[in-house]
Amino acid sequence: MANKELIDGLNHALASEFQAVIQYLHYASMVKGLDRLTLAKFFEEEIADELKHARFLSDKIVALGGKPTVQPLPVESTADPRRMLELVLQAEEQAVKQYTGLAQLAEKAGMKGLQVALEDMVADETRHAEETRLLLS
Repeated sequence: MANKELIDGLNHALASEFQAVIQYLHYASMVKGLDRLTLAKFFEEEIADELKHARFLSDKIVALGGKPTVQPLPVESTADPRRMLELVLQAEEQAVKQYTGLAQLAEKAGMKGLQVALEDMVADETRHAEETRLLLS
């Protein structure tokens, strides 16, 4: 199997995207209080982007000769809206680091299309982190 390190990294990223989908869905349902409508909408709107990332990663893993994971990373359950946002921010910041590293691996492997797609995902995750930081401030 070619590019094992890249496939393994993409699979970890896929597990992270599955985690994000579950996290956002769970938090949208669990959030209570005065900010419920705002936060539930925020969480729900992020799901589509994370699913799009998961689909791209799954397809790319198969194209490289790998098998996409079906296991998400664990999700911490909480009823505290501030903690929800802190956990989301932590996950988004980790995703930025993860996709930056994967883009560098793709560049080293001469996979320019994959590199650019991963850099676009860095931009998406950076926007998500910035919005979350604003909600926490």
